[in-house]
Amino acid sequence: MTRSDCDRRASTAVRRAARRAGWIDGSRRFGRHLAGLAILAPILLAVYYVSHWLRFEGQLGETGMGNFSETVAWVVLIKLAVFGWFRLHRGWRSFVTFYDLMVLIQAVTVGTLAIVLVDLFLWPDHAIPRSIYPLDWGATVVTLGGIRAVVRMIDERTWTLLMPLNKVPTLIVGANGAGEAILRSIIRNGSLTYRVVGFIDAGVKCLGTRINGVPVIGTLEQTCRLAQERGVREVLIAAGELSGRQVRELVDETQEHNIRVKVLPSYEQLIAGTVALQPRPVAIEDLLRREPVQLDIEDIRQWIDDRVLLVTGSAGSIGSEICRQLLRFSPKRIVLVDRSETGQFFLQRDLLAKAGGVELDVAIADILDETRMREVLRRHRPDIIFHAAAYKHVPLMESHPGEAVKNIVTATRRLADLAMAAGVQSFVMISTDKAVQPTSVMGACKRAAELYVQSLAELSPCRFVTVRFGNVLDSAGSVVQVFREQIRNGGPVTVTDPAMTRYFMTIPEAAGLVIQAGAIGNGGEILLLDMGEPVHIVDLAADMVRLSGLRLGEDIEIAFTGIRPGEKLYEELHIAGETDLPTRHPKITVADRKRRDPAAVLAAIERLQAVADESSAMVIEHLGQLVPAFHRSPEPAERRAAA
Repeated sequence: MTRSDCDRRASTAVRRAARRAGWIDGSRRFGRHLAGLAILAPILLAVYYVSHWLRFEGQLGETGMGNFSETVAWVVLIKLAVFGWFRLHRGWRSFVTFYDLMVLIQAVTVGTLAIVLVDLFLWPDHAIPRSIYPLDWGATVVTLGGIRAVVRMIDERTWTLLMPLNKVPTLIVGANGAGEAILRSIIRNGSLTYRVVGFIDAGVKCLGTRINGVPVIGTLEQTCRLAQERGVREVLIAAGELSGRQVRELVDETQEHNIRVKVLPSYEQLIAGTVALQPRPVAIEDLLRREPVQLDIEDIRQWIDDRVLLVTGSAGSIGSEICRQLLRFSPKRIVLVDRSETGQFFLQRDLLAKAGGVELDVAIADILDETRMREVLRRHRPDIIFHAAAYKHVPLMESHPGEAVKNIVTATRRLADLAMAAGVQSFVMISTDKAVQPTSVMGACKRAAELYVQSLAELSPCRFVTVRFGNVLDSAGSVVQVFREQIRNGGPVTVTDPAMTRYFMTIPEAAGLVIQAGAIGNGGEILLLDMGEPVHIVDLAADMVRLSGLRLGEDIEIAFTGIRPGEKLYEELHIAGETDLPTRHPKITVADRKRRDPAAVLAAIERLQAVADESSAMVIEHLGQLVPAFHRSPEPAERRAAA
């Protein structure tokens, strides 16, 4: 026997096995359908009998029984056919909702109309009394709906709420849709061992009401008192329901009474499928959370849809989040530019799962490589560029000012020049609050890049916009990541100075506002994002210790190490002379829209670039000439000598 004969026989055997498996599977499904209809049949027969019993006021007699006997068979068969068409014999263990009730009503109504038509045209004497129709219709809806509700109650183990053995007494914060969703999740998920004793709400208007049988018992300020009265050991809140201040106050108060606060995911997180249902401890993001920023989706959509977008620094914390948020819209293509091969590899894998119909192109490229970047722009012809690539660690740049100039100033200049030559429509540069009255090389370089991008507004139809914001919470190498590692290692947690404050934003918040700012900027502007109130770093460290389940001063110490080179005690938002001007978005203001002399700015930057490989002192001197507000903070040794 030849090999081809063997392959043919094997293929035939596989097809036969597949057909046999398909036949068996089909037979099983058909058997389940018949079983479901068989269960329905006696119920429908009983309902039809009860309808006659009610019609004849319990005295069926010979006339009533004769009428019932003559019609019951074909009435039940019609109902079974209609219910089978509507699939009402399936899903008896699924959750009963308003929409399931509507389907049930539709099916019963169609079945009743079919019975009326058969009785009208096939039975000249009208065998069924007219009053039977509404009685049978109502009894069928009530009976089947009630049975399904009982099945759901049993399936959800609602009886365990009445006999809550080994359940943790719990309060839910939020007498609203989010709180009700948490309650339903607890009821339906048997692995969550919670017994909800009441709801807590921020206001008083819902007090005394009930949600799914659970009362709203108090306000946020009464949480601890009510928890102690009812033996509550845990408090659940939905992510984003409370402001950072409210979460902080709740955590502080409950910890004094040994009550744990946990967070459940929001609707958006559940829909996106990015989180599990299991409650988690309160995170630092919850404590710093502000009111959710509402983006003008339509404004952004008109700017982005069907355009080619290019993101530099795409493998970084901000760049990667910008790419993710851009996928919420319908760009024609997103080009990811970064020199980190590993970062680009994992970013591409992440984005491909969410891209839908959006094209993704990965470009491994260094922005300082002018030839390579010219080719990238020529090949992809982007309409909009988000420039997020830059060095960001202040102490390192103090030691390598020439590299900071190359990576921040020179790279921005070359990319902006190439964007003009390539006919790019919009160029959005990401800056930092460290560019305001800079005391660090990194901040001064960012300010120099701001000046150059701003000066190009006079020379090109490209819309050059700069977006300035503060520290990004939990970005790569941020203070939160440092604190987390120090806590994991047993401490101490190091803070440079007790008075040190910083502005913080979450990564999604910063990326979303960068996109929004790009959409509303007119060109030549420096836009400032609303960063809320500054946070004391020592308070941030204390919060992280506490949220890790440890005691500050006993389990973990805070050590003060002194201000590092280039650091300021506090960050500023405005350069002298800048004033906030409103935009059409309440969280974004115009910090500066002054006209810059392109020739003067270009000449100063060329002088700075010429000395980038010279001594640090020479680089800093030329940087100070370009950015007069740059006053470098003294080195630690100089600071000690002055003291």
